[in-house]
Amino acid sequence: MIAATALVLASGCATPPTPAKRAQHADALAAAHGWSALTLEAAGFSLRAYVPPPPAVQTGWLTVYIEGDGLAWLTPSQVSPDPTPIDPVGLRLALAQPEGQAAYLARPCQFTGAQRSPCSPALWTTRRFAPEAVAATNQALDALQRRLGPRGLVLVGYSGGAAIAALAAARRHDVVALLSVAGNLDPNAWVRLHGLSPLTGSLDPATETDRLIRLAQYHFAGARDTVIPPALAHGYAARYPATRRPTVESVPGMTHACCWAEQWPTLWRRAMAGLKP
Repeated sequence: MIAATALVLASGCATPPTPAKRAQHADALAAAHGWSALTLEAAGFSLRAYVPPPPAVQTGWLTVYIEGDGLAWLTPSQVSPDPTPIDPVGLRLALAQPEGQAAYLARPCQFTGAQRSPCSPALWTTRRFAPEAVAATNQALDALQRRLGPRGLVLVGYSGGAAIAALAAARRHDVVALLSVAGNLDPNAWVRLHGLSPLTGSLDPATETDRLIRLAQYHFAGARDTVIPPALAHGYAARYPATRRPTVESVPGMTHACCWAEQWPTLWRRAMAGLKP
Protein backbone atom coordinates (compact mmCIF):
# COMPACT_ATOMS: atom_id res chain seq x y z
CA MET A 1 0.00 0.00 0.00
CA ILE A 2 1.28 3.45 -0.93
CA ALA A 3 1.62 5.99 1.90
CA ALA A 4 -1.67 7.71 2.64
CA THR A 5 -2.07 11.14 4.16
CA ALA A 6 -3.37 10.70 7.70
CA LEU A 7 -3.69 7.03 6.76
CA VAL A 8 -7.41 7.44 6.10
CA LEU A 9 -9.74 10.30 5.25
CA ALA A 10 -9.32 12.06 8.60
CA SER A 11 -12.51 14.07 8.35
CA GLY A 12 -14.62 10.93 8.42
CA CYS A 13 -16.64 12.10 5.39
CA ALA A 14 -17.72 9.22 3.14
CA THR A 15 -18.08 11.62 0.21
CA PRO A 16 -15.86 14.69 0.52
CA PRO A 17 -16.98 18.10 -0.71
CA THR A 18 -16.05 18.93 -4.27
CA PRO A 19 -12.77 20.80 -4.87
CA ALA A 20 -14.81 23.91 -5.69
CA LYS A 21 -16.68 23.67 -2.38
CA ARG A 22 -13.40 23.18 -0.52
CA ALA A 23 -11.94 26.27 -2.20
CA GLN A 24 -15.06 28.29 -1.39
CA HIS A 25 -14.72 27.25 2.25
CA ALA A 26 -11.14 28.54 2.38
CA ASP A 27 -12.15 31.74 0.60
CA ALA A 28 -14.85 32.34 3.19
CA LEU A 29 -12.50 31.72 6.12
CA ALA A 30 -10.01 34.19 4.68
CA ALA A 31 -12.59 36.82 3.74
CA ALA A 32 -14.02 36.79 7.26
CA HIS A 33 -10.65 38.17 8.40
CA GLY A 34 -10.24 40.61 5.52
CA TRP A 35 -7.75 38.41 3.69
CA SER A 36 -7.77 37.88 -0.06
CA ALA A 37 -6.71 35.06 -2.37
CA LEU A 38 -3.71 35.20 -4.67
CA THR A 39 -2.54 32.79 -7.34
CA LEU A 40 1.25 32.71 -7.56
CA GLU A 41 2.98 31.27 -10.61
CA ALA A 42 5.98 29.33 -9.35
CA ALA A 43 8.23 26.79 -11.09
CA GLY A 44 5.47 25.84 -13.51
CA PHE A 45 2.82 25.47 -10.80
CA SER A 46 0.01 27.79 -9.72
CA LEU A 47 0.06 28.08 -5.93
CA ARG A 48 -2.79 29.51 -3.87
CA ALA A 49 -1.94 32.04 -1.20
CA TYR A 50 -4.07 34.08 1.17
CA VAL A 51 -2.79 37.41 2.41
CA PRO A 52 -3.99 40.27 4.59
CA PRO A 53 -4.07 43.84 3.30
CA PRO A 54 -0.53 45.23 2.90
CA PRO A 55 0.58 46.95 6.11
CA ALA A 56 0.90 50.71 6.20
CA VAL A 57 4.29 50.30 7.86
CA GLN A 58 6.49 47.26 7.36
CA THR A 59 7.73 45.95 10.69
CA GLY A 60 9.04 42.66 12.01
CA TRP A 61 9.20 39.38 10.19
CA LEU A 62 6.78 37.81 7.76
CA THR A 63 5.36 34.52 9.03
CA VAL A 64 4.21 32.17 6.26
CA TYR A 65 2.06 29.14 7.04
CA ILE A 66 2.40 26.15 4.72
CA GLU A 67 -0.55 23.79 4.41
CA GLY A 68 -0.53 20.07 5.11
CA ASP A 69 -0.94 17.29 2.56
CA GLY A 70 -4.66 17.93 2.22
CA LEU A 71 -7.02 15.33 0.80
CA ALA A 72 -4.32 13.16 -0.75
CA TRP A 73 -6.23 9.91 -0.33
CA LEU A 74 -9.93 8.97 -0.28
CA THR A 75 -9.18 5.61 1.33
CA PRO A 76 -5.88 3.91 2.23
CA SER A 77 -5.82 2.45 -1.29
CA GLN A 78 -7.64 5.06 -3.40
CA VAL A 79 -5.81 8.23 -4.38
CA SER A 80 -7.80 11.45 -4.28
CA PRO A 81 -8.22 13.19 -7.65
CA ASP A 82 -7.64 16.56 -5.97
CA PRO A 83 -5.58 17.27 -2.80
CA THR A 84 -7.35 20.50 -1.83
CA PRO A 85 -7.88 20.21 1.95
CA ILE A 86 -11.36 19.77 3.37
CA ASP A 87 -10.38 21.80 6.43
CA PRO A 88 -7.35 24.03 5.76
CA VAL A 89 -5.76 23.86 9.21
CA GLY A 90 -2.73 25.80 8.00
CA LEU A 91 -4.99 28.68 6.98
CA ARG A 92 -6.80 28.59 10.32
CA LEU A 93 -3.42 28.85 12.07
CA ALA A 94 -2.40 31.82 9.93
CA LEU A 95 -5.66 33.62 10.67
CA ALA A 96 -5.22 32.92 14.40
CA GLN A 97 -1.78 34.52 14.67
CA PRO A 98 -2.29 37.19 17.33
CA GLU A 99 0.17 39.81 16.10
CA GLY A 100 2.66 40.56 13.37
CA GLN A 101 2.31 39.95 9.64
CA ALA A 102 1.23 36.52 8.44
CA ALA A 103 0.42 34.90 5.10
CA TYR A 104 -0.72 31.47 3.97
CA LEU A 105 0.64 29.27 1.22
CA ALA A 106 -1.02 26.12 -0.07
CA ARG A 107 0.85 23.20 -1.56
CA PRO A 108 1.21 22.58 -5.30
CA CYS A 109 -2.02 21.37 -6.93
CA GLN A 110 -4.24 22.41 -4.00
CA PHE A 111 -7.07 24.88 -4.81
CA THR A 112 -5.83 25.75 -8.31
CA GLY A 113 -6.82 22.68 -10.34
CA ALA A 114 -5.22 19.31 -9.78
CA GLN A 115 -5.89 18.29 -13.38
CA ARG A 116 -3.65 21.02 -14.78
CA SER A 117 -0.12 20.19 -15.87
CA PRO A 118 2.36 19.64 -14.25
CA CYS A 119 0.10 18.27 -11.50
CA SER A 120 -0.23 14.52 -11.16
CA PRO A 121 -1.26 12.25 -8.26
CA ALA A 122 2.39 11.50 -7.52
CA LEU A 123 2.79 15.11 -6.37
CA TRP A 124 0.40 14.59 -3.47
CA THR A 125 1.40 10.98 -2.75
CA THR A 126 4.90 9.58 -3.25
CA ARG A 127 6.45 12.84 -4.51
CA ARG A 128 4.71 15.17 -2.10
CA PHE A 129 8.11 16.43 -0.87
CA ALA A 130 9.82 16.30 -4.27
CA PRO A 131 12.44 18.86 -5.38
CA GLU A 132 9.95 20.51 -7.75
CA ALA A 133 7.48 21.03 -4.88
CA VAL A 134 10.20 22.65 -2.78
CA ALA A 135 11.32 24.84 -5.70
CA ALA A 136 7.75 25.99 -6.32
CA THR A 137 7.32 26.82 -2.64
CA ASN A 138 10.49 28.89 -2.58
CA GLN A 139 9.49 30.83 -5.69
CA ALA A 140 6.10 31.48 -4.12
CA LEU A 141 7.80 32.71 -0.93
CA ASP A 142 9.82 35.11 -3.06
CA ALA A 143 6.60 36.37 -4.64
CA LEU A 144 5.00 36.91 -1.24
CA GLN A 145 8.00 38.93 -0.14
CA ARG A 146 7.75 41.10 -3.24
CA ARG A 147 4.11 41.78 -2.44
CA LEU A 148 4.34 42.20 1.34
CA GLY A 149 7.87 43.56 1.61
CA PRO A 150 11.25 41.79 1.80
CA ARG A 151 12.29 40.81 5.30
CA GLY A 152 13.20 37.81 7.40
CA LEU A 153 10.82 34.86 7.21
CA VAL A 154 9.36 32.64 9.89
CA LEU A 155 8.04 29.44 8.29
CA VAL A 156 5.29 27.45 10.01
CA GLY A 157 4.38 24.05 8.58
CA TYR A 158 1.30 22.06 9.47
CA SER A 159 1.47 18.25 9.11
CA GLY A 160 3.21 17.48 5.80
CA GLY A 161 3.68 21.21 5.31
CA ALA A 162 6.35 21.02 8.00
CA ALA A 163 8.53 18.91 5.71
CA ILE A 164 8.11 21.42 2.88
CA ALA A 165 8.79 24.33 5.26
CA ALA A 166 11.98 22.69 6.51
CA LEU A 167 13.18 21.78 3.02
CA ALA A 168 12.47 25.30 1.79
CA ALA A 169 14.25 26.83 4.78
CA ALA A 170 17.30 24.66 4.16
CA ARG A 171 17.63 26.28 0.72
CA ARG A 172 17.16 29.90 1.78
CA HIS A 173 19.19 32.49 3.66
CA ASP A 174 16.35 34.72 4.86
CA VAL A 175 14.57 32.29 7.21
CA VAL A 176 15.09 33.14 10.88
CA ALA A 177 12.88 30.47 12.46
CA LEU A 178 11.14 27.21 11.62
CA LEU A 179 7.99 26.16 13.49
CA SER A 180 5.78 23.14 13.01
CA VAL A 181 2.39 21.96 14.19
CA ALA A 182 1.76 18.20 14.14
CA GLY A 183 4.57 18.26 11.63
CA ASN A 184 6.00 15.45 9.54
CA LEU A 185 9.67 16.31 10.04
CA ASP A 186 10.98 12.80 9.42
CA PRO A 187 8.97 11.30 6.54
CA ASN A 188 11.09 8.15 6.30
CA ALA A 189 10.54 7.40 10.00
CA TRP A 190 6.82 8.11 9.54
CA VAL A 191 6.64 5.62 6.68
CA ARG A 192 8.41 2.98 8.77
CA LEU A 193 6.18 3.63 11.78
CA HIS A 194 3.00 2.94 9.82
CA GLY A 195 4.39 0.23 7.56
CA LEU A 196 3.79 2.25 4.40
CA SER A 197 5.56 2.20 1.06
CA PRO A 198 8.50 4.61 0.70
CA LEU A 199 7.88 8.15 -0.55
CA THR A 200 9.95 7.53 -3.66
CA GLY A 201 11.08 10.80 -5.22
CA SER A 202 10.56 12.84 -2.05
CA LEU A 203 13.22 14.64 -0.04
CA ASP A 204 13.52 14.15 3.72
CA PRO A 205 14.28 17.14 5.98
CA ALA A 206 15.62 14.80 8.67
CA THR A 207 18.64 14.22 6.43
CA GLU A 208 19.33 17.95 6.07
CA THR A 209 19.88 18.91 9.69
CA ASP A 210 23.33 20.27 8.85
CA ARG A 211 21.61 22.99 6.81
CA LEU A 212 18.89 23.63 9.38
CA ILE A 213 21.02 23.78 12.51
CA ARG A 214 21.50 27.54 12.12
CA LEU A 215 17.77 28.20 12.57
CA ALA A 216 15.72 28.71 15.69
CA GLN A 217 13.19 25.86 15.74
CA TYR A 218 10.10 25.09 17.82
CA HIS A 219 7.93 22.07 17.07
CA PHE A 220 4.50 21.34 18.55
CA ALA A 221 3.21 17.77 18.63
CA GLY A 222 -0.20 16.58 19.74
CA ALA A 223 0.04 14.32 22.78
CA ARG A 224 -2.89 12.31 21.36
CA ASP A 225 -1.76 12.42 17.73
CA THR A 226 -1.62 8.89 16.34
CA VAL A 227 -0.90 10.04 12.77
CA ILE A 228 2.35 11.86 13.56
CA PRO A 229 3.00 11.05 17.22
CA PRO A 230 5.36 13.13 19.37
CA ALA A 231 8.04 10.43 19.18
CA LEU A 232 8.68 11.36 15.56
CA ALA A 233 9.37 15.00 16.41
CA HIS A 234 11.62 13.94 19.28
CA GLY A 235 13.47 11.60 16.94
CA TYR A 236 14.01 14.44 14.49
CA ALA A 237 15.31 16.71 17.25
CA ALA A 238 17.68 13.99 18.47
CA ARG A 239 19.54 14.22 15.16
CA TYR A 240 20.99 17.55 16.30
CA PRO A 241 23.85 18.05 18.77
CA ALA A 242 22.57 18.33 22.33
CA THR A 243 23.51 22.01 22.54
CA ARG A 244 21.62 22.89 19.33
CA ARG A 245 18.61 20.62 19.67
CA PRO A 246 15.26 22.08 18.52
CA THR A 247 12.52 22.48 21.09
CA VAL A 248 9.73 19.91 20.88
CA GLU A 249 6.58 20.46 22.93
CA SER A 250 3.96 17.76 23.31
CA VAL A 251 0.65 19.58 23.78
CA PRO A 252 -1.76 17.72 26.10
CA GLY A 253 -5.08 16.66 24.63
CA MET A 254 -4.24 17.56 21.05
CA THR A 255 -4.76 15.17 18.14
CA HIS A 256 -3.50 15.56 14.58
CA ALA A 257 -6.20 17.95 13.41
CA CYS A 258 -8.01 19.19 16.53
CA CYS A 259 -7.97 21.92 17.76
CA TRP A 260 -4.76 23.74 16.99
CA ALA A 261 -6.13 27.07 15.80
CA GLU A 262 -7.96 27.66 19.08
CA GLN A 263 -4.74 27.28 21.04
CA TRP A 264 -2.48 28.89 18.48
CA PRO A 265 -2.27 32.43 19.92
CA THR A 266 -0.83 31.04 23.16
CA LEU A 267 1.40 28.51 21.43
CA TRP A 268 2.66 31.04 18.89
CA ARG A 269 3.64 33.53 21.59
CA ARG A 270 5.45 30.75 23.45
CA ALA A 271 7.43 29.75 20.38
CA MET A 272 8.28 33.34 19.47
CA ALA A 273 9.19 34.47 22.99
CA GLY A 274 12.91 34.05 22.47
CA LEU A 275 13.01 35.75 19.07
CA LYS A 276 13.37 39.46 18.56
CA PRO A 277 12.61 41.00 15.13
